[in-house]
Amino acid sequence: MNYEEARRYLSEISKYGSVLGLESIKELMKRLGNPQDDLKFIHIAGTNGKGSVLAYLSTILTKAGYRTGRYVSPTLFSYRERIQIDGKMIEREDLARLAGRVKDAAEDMIRDGLQHPTSFETETALAWLYFREKKCDLVVLETGMGGALDATNIVKTTVLEILTAISMDHMDFLGNTLEKITAQKAGIIKPGTCVVSAVQEPEAERVIREVCLERKCRLLTVEPDLLSEVCPGCEKQSFSYRQWKNVEISLAGSYQIKNAATALEAVEALRKEGYEISDANVYEGMKETVWRGRFTLISKSPMVILDGAHNPGAARELRNSLEKYFCGRTIRYIFGMFKDKDYRQVIALTAPLASHIITVETPDNERAMPAERLREEVAKVNFSVEAADSIAAAVKKTFAQAEEDDVIVIFGSLSFLGEAERAVKNEKTERPM
Repeated sequence: MNYEEARRYLSEISKYGSVLGLESIKELMKRLGNPQDDLKFIHIAGTNGKGSVLAYLSTILTKAGYRTGRYVSPTLFSYRERIQIDGKMIEREDLARLAGRVKDAAEDMIRDGLQHPTSFETETALAWLYFREKKCDLVVLETGMGGALDATNIVKTTVLEILTAISMDHMDFLGNTLEKITAQKAGIIKPGTCVVSAVQEPEAERVIREVCLERKCRLLTVEPDLLSEVCPGCEKQSFSYRQWKNVEISLAGSYQIKNAATALEAVEALRKEGYEISDANVYEGMKETVWRGRFTLISKSPMVILDGAHNPGAARELRNSLEKYFCGRTIRYIFGMFKDKDYRQVIALTAPLASHIITVETPDNERAMPAERLREEVAKVNFSVEAADSIAAAVKKTFAQAEEDDVIVIFGSLSFLGEAERAVKNEKTERPM
């Protein structure tokens, strides 16, 4: 199997959808020799901030000399971003070779009368094979959805679990209350381990504490009152937290300060577990962390921001950042969402800030909400809205409408942000100076 064949196979099996449960992934991993049992994991669940915390912590661990695997999804620019070691994507040849191994095991399951693994289960298996083959010291692992029944939750060798901010999302799968959703996310917690939690709503915090008490886990929580000397910015920010003074980060967005504090708590937990991480490793790692698509500045003239705010919690943080950074400036949106997300609440939180909005449909995804249908929903909150036929058309029209001092925010589903950034680059190239 070559790389193109592997990508085609991984795309084709998306027809099996998303299925919560561990039986299929357990069977698949058994047939592949259970590579995950030979690895050590930092397991991250939550609604928002998983990827950012993963990026901070992975970069710090690499700085500290640990061979660090990363497993994330979705990705913006390349499929291979999902599986990385020390910030470097899996090679095409490795992905093709290991996809062939997983495909053979999956086809054996079908021959034995079992269900074909889902796309996420297949990708997870491939990642674990790769990380074992490359002898990773630690793997920083992000859940796909939920926690207890997420395919990643068959791991038994977690060093640390992290719960980022939890809010209402995936209600059809995880439950219709914050307590039920938190119970699912907290399902990654293993007995006797250390747990780090971001700042949570009271209902979520109560559930996390109960689970930790029941499973005899040590719990470290972010203390927002200990954040000080916060200097916000669109290109870099700094803050102090506990003993950490003037920590500089390159990720923008008001919420990134809390994500960074979560990563610092995780560093303290790892140190207590015996991992050697110097202060210099932490300061360098925090400053050098890159995580595209989270309040990412991709153009200064005009100013263009990419943000993957696709649920109410993330939309609230996006609104807070826009109000903090761009008070008094004209803001324009390019906006696309999945129809199975809480798009009405996202619209209610963000649409009032925009002078004009262009809606788009995420291409080649059956979950995407049609641009015209999304326009109708936005119009209930902000009358200045139109639908575009394509992402490129939306970018071209927004650039034509925008004044030099306007702020263009492209947000919603992460799955179209990569194409949006390419469209912005093309537009700037074609635009006369």
